[in-house]
Amino acid sequence: MDLTTNYLGLRLRSPLVVGAAAPLSEELDTLKRLEDAGAAAVVMHSVFEEQIQRDVLELHHHLEYGTHSFAEALTYFPEPEIFHVGAEHYLEHIRQAKAALEIPIIGSLNGSSMGGWVEYAQNIQQAGADAIELNIYWIPTDLDLSGADVEAQYLEILRQVKAQVQIPVSVKLSPFFSNTANMAKRLCEMGADGLVLFNRFYQPDIDIEALEVRPQLLLSTPQSLRLPMHWIGLLYGRIPADLAATSGVHNAQDVVRLLMAGAAVTQIVAALLRHGVGHLRSIEQDLENWLTEHEYASVSQLRGTMSQRNCPDPSQFERVQYMKTLQTYHPHWPMVEESIKN
Repeated sequence: MDLTTNYLGLRLRSPLVVGAAAPLSEELDTLKRLEDAGAAAVVMHSVFEEQIQRDVLELHHHLEYGTHSFAEALTYFPEPEIFHVGAEHYLEHIRQAKAALEIPIIGSLNGSSMGGWVEYAQNIQQAGADAIELNIYWIPTDLDLSGADVEAQYLEILRQVKAQVQIPVSVKLSPFFSNTANMAKRLCEMGADGLVLFNRFYQPDIDIEALEVRPQLLLSTPQSLRLPMHWIGLLYGRIPADLAATSGVHNAQDVVRLLMAGAAVTQIVAALLRHGVGHLRSIEQDLENWLTEHEYASVSQLRGTMSQRNCPDPSQFERVQYMKTLQTYHPHWPMVEESIKN
């Protein structure tokens, strides 16, 4: 069975890619276990724009500290270890991962502005990463900021990063654009090699007793894949970028659905956090069994078969299907059924 796929110019052993998550990529031993379990590639956990800016300010502080003192005061110079702050640790981790693993390593940049993190993309390339994923995590709250301004920010970030590196660059998108299809097209025109659908924005919770706003991480469920599957099915064959699905990939059936829609790879995170690294091996075996049972010779033969471009009824992806879906739902509450009868 041929499970190989192409993503960002990389030939991968399968479409099973480990998505960006610190618990899965921050330890070298875990990365080795993921490779042994069948991971085709790993997206490293993100280095954050704020982290890079903090490290730059810290370095500047120590370089400037004591400059107005006597030249003989050599103790004002920073100790060598002061340079080994968070952002540099990230680069060193990529170097170590590339030396220890055979599978591709994809760096991840998380930011929202034109900060120094754009230039940092070049450092990630020099550290040995095979590609970069731009995780543009931005929730606009400025009442005077238009949708066009938000889109322009995404495009400019991509333009600047592409100007710094030669390795492939993918963009992890928000699902909240007024026209996702147009935004996907424009990102491709700006040079995006891949699109990752979609970024999950984590909403805070309110502790009503402590009167505090607290962060709460909710892992994805299988139902979460509906949104990326829908848009991948709409975009497949209409844009040149490779499409990666993230959020809601928990088993081989989920992988099959997304491949049918047109995904080149599926990024898996929550299922591995819940069930352990070994779950990846089970997904691959179940995927191979499904393909064999349904007489597919390869993943490429399956890809895009149920996209809007290729499925038997393209209207399934459009507004008319929304109306049909509502009409097929019948509530089963006794009170509702009784009121309908009356």
